[in-house]
Amino acid sequence: MLQYLGLENGVITLILSTLVLALWKMWPTKKWDPRGQFCYVTGGSSGLGLAVAIALTKRGAHVTIVARNEERLAKALAELEKTRQSSNQILRSYSFSLTDADASHAALEAASKDHGNKYPDTVFMCAGAARPGFFVEEDAKSMQKGMDNTYWIQAYTALAYTKQLVRSQTSGKLVFTCSILGYMSLIGYSTYSPGKHALRGLAESLRSELILYNSSVHIMFSGNIDSPGYVEENRTKPKITLEIESTDKPTAPDVLAKELINGVQRGDFHIAPDMLSNIIRSSTTGATPHHNVLLDVLYALIGWIGLPLWRRGVDSTVLKHRKEHKDYLATRGFFKSTD
Repeated sequence: MLQYLGLENGVITLILSTLVLALWKMWPTKKWDPRGQFCYVTGGSSGLGLAVAIALTKRGAHVTIVARNEERLAKALAELEKTRQSSNQILRSYSFSLTDADASHAALEAASKDHGNKYPDTVFMCAGAARPGFFVEEDAKSMQKGMDNTYWIQAYTALAYTKQLVRSQTSGKLVFTCSILGYMSLIGYSTYSPGKHALRGLAESLRSELILYNSSVHIMFSGNIDSPGYVEENRTKPKITLEIESTDKPTAPDVLAKELINGVQRGDFHIAPDMLSNIIRSSTTGATPHHNVLLDVLYALIGWIGLPLWRRGVDSTVLKHRKEHKDYLATRGFFKSTD
């Protein structure tokens, strides 16, 4: 994607490095320490969720992972056991379907019993899935499933956790995982991006509301993640989308896990793990709190120049596929459909 921006990486790096050095003392100090904290991770059996769980375990946290597949959960828990820092750490796994509200509540209840009915100090919501495709081939069922796997799978956990925080009159942290497709979108993500935009809206609302309860909200916007989920989504991803993303190398889960935890420690609301996500974040900030005003202005300036060029390149790529796309729909029998 950076190739579309029409900017030299060396120049950008030099400018950013200079500003970072000049403004180093303006950055907030790390305050949150996961050591000894009860951390709850959804989607913890693979990909980013597992990487976050491992990173937290290495930092001395008590970690509970939740996912649907029991076999993968067992393997993931074994990975956590290899990285435990002390015999006192409580490491657990539970199998629940988190696209169901009652199951999301039950999962938190089960996890809390391991801690004397104490609810998690921090909830990391990493569960989710994408099934890219063309909007004209979707139906009501696939659209609902898209929202289930992008929005409700995190929103139900957030709802259950928030209720218990307030009822128990304790404070905590809600950490959502989103995507840069929660800032913008492109062809192929019509059942994925809407749910990610909705997650941003939920996080914005909760950040304001949870001030009442001395609790914080964080949300990370990452690019593609080198995970089993990424391999699976590429099976249905349109050829046009694959071409647009061809220059974007997916990021390793452990790298993103580190950036996510560091962002929580800094107290960032919107966590941008790399330069590209920072450019898009700063270009779409609106009323969202800034990280560092001067750096955000620089990022926004780069975006103001580069993002329109990127979008023009994307549109050009899409148009080149017009005839091929029409032929594809014809072979699928789309034009004979009565939908």
